[in-house]
Order: sequence, then C-alpha cells, then structure tokens
Amino acid sequence: QVQLVESGGGLVQPGGSLRLSCAFPRAITSTFTTYTVAWYRQAPGKQRELVAGITPDRISTYADSVKGRFTISRDSSRKRVLLQMSSLKPEDTALYYCNVPPSGDFQRPSNYWGQGTQVTVSS
Repeated sequence: QVQLVESGGGLVQPGGSLRLSCAFPRAITSTFTTYTVAWYRQAPGKQRELVAGITPDRISTYADSVKGRFTISRDSSRKRVLLQMSSLKPEDTALYYCNVPPSGDFQRPSNYWGQGTQVTVSS
C-alpha cells in the first residue's frame, strides 16, 4: 500500500485560506509521478466525498462545490500533492483525506486511508 502523510489543516475564519499537503515520504520520485492522487473529505454525519483529484498528466477534477475556490497541484520534486483552499466556507468543515486510487478512478479510492487532516471553518 502507498504510504502517505496528510497535513496542513486547521481552524480558519470564513473567507480564509489553507493549503493541505499529501506527502509520500517513502516513494521514489519516478513512482510518485505515476500516481493518481485525490483529496476526499468527510463531515460529521455525512458520507465521504471526492473534493479534487489529479492525474499523472496533471489533469485535475473538482467537486462542483469547490470549483473556483480550490486548486490541486503536484510537486514531483518534493513528492507531494497540494490542495490550495481559498474562500473557505463553514460547509467546507470536514476531515480531509488523501488517497491513491489504484485504478486511477477517483470514484474507486483505495481501502487505505491515512489519518486525515481536520479543516474547521468558523468565526
């Protein structure tokens, strides 16, 4: 299984920004570049949902609720995928997870989930 480490969450006011990081400390760069990586989130009482994903060719996809506010990118030199979140809203509050779908299908994430990183948007 792919080992990853999520970080960057925190408490932010509505309208604020955060940058989440999904790092792959044990991957070699040439392997990391083959990963399709996605961010998911789960709010209390709700199902986990796809937030954004990026392919090895840097093609990105976003949930409608975050389009225009979130940007996913990959940094091969540091073996990480970033999720820049701007104009945050209270409804963005959730535990955010990174995942590497084994088939490259964002709708079929891996069964391996990290600890996640908590994002709380509140005044």
